[in-house]
Amino acid sequence: MMFDAWLVAGLTVAAWVTGLWLVSLLLRDSSIVDSFWGLGFVAVAVSVAASVAGASSWGLAPRVWLLTGLVAAWGLRLSHYIFWRNKGKGEDYRYRKWREEAGDAWWWRSYFKVFLLQGVVMWLVAAPVVAVIAASEQAALGWVDALGVVVWLVGFFFEAAGDWQLARFKADPANKGRLFTGGVWRYTRHPNYFGDAAVWWGHYLVAAASGAWWTLFSPALMTFLLVRVSGVSMLESAMRDSKPGYREYIASTSAFFPLPPRRPR
Repeated sequence: MMFDAWLVAGLTVAAWVTGLWLVSLLLRDSSIVDSFWGLGFVAVAVSVAASVAGASSWGLAPRVWLLTGLVAAWGLRLSHYIFWRNKGKGEDYRYRKWREEAGDAWWWRSYFKVFLLQGVVMWLVAAPVVAVIAASEQAALGWVDALGVVVWLVGFFFEAAGDWQLARFKADPANKGRLFTGGVWRYTRHPNYFGDAAVWWGHYLVAAASGAWWTLFSPALMTFLLVRVSGVSMLESAMRDSKPGYREYIASTSAFFPLPPRRPR
């Protein structure tokens, strides 16, 4: 059952990223992959759950419904927000730079550099979800599941509140060029990235409660990518010298984990 679930997850991811790549060729916009990142996990969860439910006689356990619901809530909100944020703005500058560097070869290079690469990451990160859905035996929901939900709620709050507060700030023309340091941004310079990581640690705890402790690599990989690769590190290097007041913000505010603001020396 576990092998079949992983196979379904892999095929779902492959179809998902390939379809997005074909659409990106028509739109000349590779950054659409960001808008559909969260929805990809929802597609994996639903497709694996459907395959397991169709092949088993015991139905889906409460933990499966719980984790699938958590993933769906996170993925739908994230994709809706990124789609709304990017609507009408054209291709993101990071992908546009790669397009210019690759020239006429970008149409096929983008499949491997953007879509297939993100697909592999999605397949690996989705491990707690796949493992829980594929488990033939499930213990009753317990305190570890409850802890996972609490961690998930903390993460979801920081991610959703951070995105909403920043969007409201930027919507005011008077704030153009200014740095937002209020709300949850007082406690961490990247509440959305911290929230994203916490959400996946919450998913992992629910999976660990079912015996899938070995999926630890999933939240660890997500946290590493958010902190060291495509999240905090990339954004900090771009904003440190280009955004007025950002160095002072660094001196007073935690980079990732929410902490009370530090007093300037």
